[in-house]
Amino acid sequence: MKTTALLLGGVATALLATAVIFTPGWNLSKVTTTQTGFRGTMMGELSTAKSRSLLKAANALPDAIDPAEAGGKKATEVYKNVQVLTDLSSAQLDRVMLGLAAWVGGDDGCAYCHNVDNLSDDGKYTKRVARVMLKMTRHINQDWKAHVANTGVTCYTCHRGHPVPKYVWYKGAPPRTGGFSATNDGAGHPDFVNGTTALKTDPFSGFLDGKDTIRVQSDKALPVSFGPSIRSAENTYSLMMAISGSLGVNCTYCHNTRVFRSWTEGSPVRVTAWQGIQMARELNADYLEPLQATFPANRLGPTGDGPKVYCATCHQGAPKPLLGQSMAKNWPELDGVAAK
Repeated sequence: MKTTALLLGGVATALLATAVIFTPGWNLSKVTTTQTGFRGTMMGELSTAKSRSLLKAANALPDAIDPAEAGGKKATEVYKNVQVLTDLSSAQLDRVMLGLAAWVGGDDGCAYCHNVDNLSDDGKYTKRVARVMLKMTRHINQDWKAHVANTGVTCYTCHRGHPVPKYVWYKGAPPRTGGFSATNDGAGHPDFVNGTTALKTDPFSGFLDGKDTIRVQSDKALPVSFGPSIRSAENTYSLMMAISGSLGVNCTYCHNTRVFRSWTEGSPVRVTAWQGIQMARELNADYLEPLQATFPANRLGPTGDGPKVYCATCHQGAPKPLLGQSMAKNWPELDGVAAK
């Protein structure tokens, strides 16, 4: 009996092993490595056919909207209360409004921002916010080519059909109790943003709404009375994990892990990422934070601040937003100089 059981067990194991090796449903996908850094540094990103397919599907472009003529009557001659897109023709303005209805309006379409009985009415806060967002979009396309290059951005880059972009951030929740937990920045509460670690769950405060130094390694060999602390190092790690998740990449996309702090041994895209951090800081300071008083209470975070941007707002898990596909080239209306 024992011999029979062992024999049957061996046969079952052999059959299972055969299924794992030769049955398509059991096979592991072939892993492809894409070199991102200098040769010989082992700086590469791993992917499978399935992961690439899912990423491509998630970054499909929306339906195109026919171009509009720049000539003809100006938008300001046809419509009342045009404050930002004053350089456009009425046909171009109509096209932008169609785009916004599809990219941002959600189920409400035009009514998300407008009183459809009086388009010039500014009663809805969403219309006032949209004006600022249009200025911001034009500013990015005009003045932040160091980060977005000639690919540019449109409203769809962040919104993807949703009135509120899927990825925005707010300052951390207020303390739950006194003592240590009142000042631990959410540490000990694993979250998607911090890479499911015990690091702080708000890795952006001070970094993307201020100018705190983003550094882990000190410039000095011996301890000094100033410079990066253990806490600032942990905060930096949390931020880096958030950036990594935002772009769907590993640390080696930007850094040579032999010496994280070296710019000369890291990937050239680290400079582009640095520009992105500077851009996010400026957009939050000059466009998003001033809107706090415009948002209703249900749009504010747990500590009363408004939504702000970070890398995932545009990238949404891709190394380049929309996998590098440029919508902006077909939207010259969003590349102009906004009214001050």
